[in-house]
Amino acid sequence: MVIFSLWRRFFTLCFLILFTTSCWLFNILPSFAGVDDDRFDGNIFVVYAGNGSLVPARFTLKESLKREMPVLLVYYLDDSKDCKEFAIVVSSLQEYYGRAANIIPVSVDSIPVKSSYSPDEPGYYYQGYVPQTVLLNQKGEVVFNGKGQVKFEAVDDVFRQVFDLLPRSESVELKRRSFNEFNTELVN
Repeated sequence: MVIFSLWRRFFTLCFLILFTTSCWLFNILPSFAGVDDDRFDGNIFVVYAGNGSLVPARFTLKESLKREMPVLLVYYLDDSKDCKEFAIVVSSLQEYYGRAANIIPVSVDSIPVKSSYSPDEPGYYYQGYVPQTVLLNQKGEVVFNGKGQVKFEAVDDVFRQVFDLLPRSESVELKRRSFNEFNTELVN
C-alpha cells in the first residue's frame, strides 16, 4: 500500500513536470503579455484603451476624402509596446473629435505590399514607423505627421487649427467625462 502511494505521487509529479514543460514549450499557457512588452494580446484599442469602436473605422480613407472630412490615420502593431501605450491617446482623440473627423487605426500588417500607392490608400502615408500619426485636413492635405508616441496636446493643437477652434490657451480646458458617474459620486 505504501509502495503504491509512493508510485502514485511519483507519477503525479512526473505528469505535472511534463505538462508544465510542454505548455511552456508550446506556449499554450495563458498569455504573459502586458502593456510593458512587445507580445500580442489582442486588439490594443480594445485591451488597453477600452475602445473597441475604433476598429473597424466608420469610413475608409477613400470615403472620408470624398466626404471632405478630416482624417486621422494611426499606424500601429498589436504587439508593440509603444503602440499599446499610445492607444489611450488615440481613444482620447476620438472622444473629442470622433464625430467631426474620421479616425482610422491602420494595422501595419494589413497594408498590402505594393510598389506604389495612391493618396486614397493608407499605404501612401506610411513611413515605416509605429506608432505613426498622420492628420489630413478636409482637402486631403497632410497637416500633421508624428512618428512615435506623440502627445495628445500636439495633435489637439492641429485639430483645433483644422476645425478653426480657439487655441487651448484661450478656451475651456477639455476634461474627460467620468466613465461611471454613479460611482464617482459615491467616491467623492
